[in-house]
Amino acid sequence: MTLKTTLKGTLLSFAALAASVTASVADTGYVTLTIYKAGWIIGGSGGGGTLNFRGRSYQLSTGGLDYGLVFGGSKSELRGKVKNINQASDVAGVYGAAGAGLAVGKGARAIILTNQKGAVLELTGKQVGLLANIDLSGLAISLK
Repeated sequence: MTLKTTLKGTLLSFAALAASVTASVADTGYVTLTIYKAGWIIGGSGGGGTLNFRGRSYQLSTGGLDYGLVFGGSKSELRGKVKNINQASDVAGVYGAAGAGLAVGKGARAIILTNQKGAVLELTGKQVGLLANIDLSGLAISLK
């Protein structure tokens, strides 16, 4: 083999490696969600929102179940980032959390959740209502 052939093969190998690494790099999207939550011991939540990812908008629906000490009802309007996704469908899945909170009237809310695909939601916003909770909860997000 000549030096030119070896160099050409090496460059092609590096180009293929760079293309595969670039293709697998995760991206970030932006999410807005409105979630309604109510319960007495066992609670539920539902709502919807939008994912903006790579120049396109995707409609989302949410639902969930809470178990523990749950009392009252609230509405949360959240927005933020979803990190570590390669395609829009990566945002879909079940996000779990254990937590405690109290909302009386208006209040601020911040939450970080991860689903089984590794997508990470970092959301902040406001919560309105009367809700006291110490619970285990899950939030399922799906693309419409």
